[in-house]
Amino acid sequence: MVQGTETVQVVTLTPVALEKVQAILAQENTPGLGLRVFVRGGGCSGLSYGMALDERAEDDLVADHDGVTVLVDPMSAMYLTGAEIDYQESLMGGGFSVNNPNAVSTCGCGHSFQTADNAGTARSCGCG
Repeated sequence: MVQGTETVQVVTLTPVALEKVQAILAQENTPGLGLRVFVRGGGCSGLSYGMALDERAEDDLVADHDGVTVLVDPMSAMYLTGAEIDYQESLMGGGFSVNNPNAVSTCGCGHSFQTADNAGTARSCGCG
């Protein structure tokens, strides 16, 4: 990822996730959008993942993955460095997942996590 002239690899995309994001961006057909990957407080494990199509902010870490711009804000980068984004289809539908080496525990649905320094405050997310 690039911030100014510095290159830092924060997250990677599996080939399946890359293909899915490329299809979503093509359908959206809005130049300048990238995949924003972020972390916010909440969820049953304390922190939760988020993804959205968004434009680049001035302080974002930015990487190009075969034409897909991936955006990560500096705060989220602290928790996401080394993470891999995947996409899986199932009988119940499909969805993105995050394989995060920084997570020491995750909830059952995989949408929230906790780091070794216990960042975040856990609360129920109803994922069963």
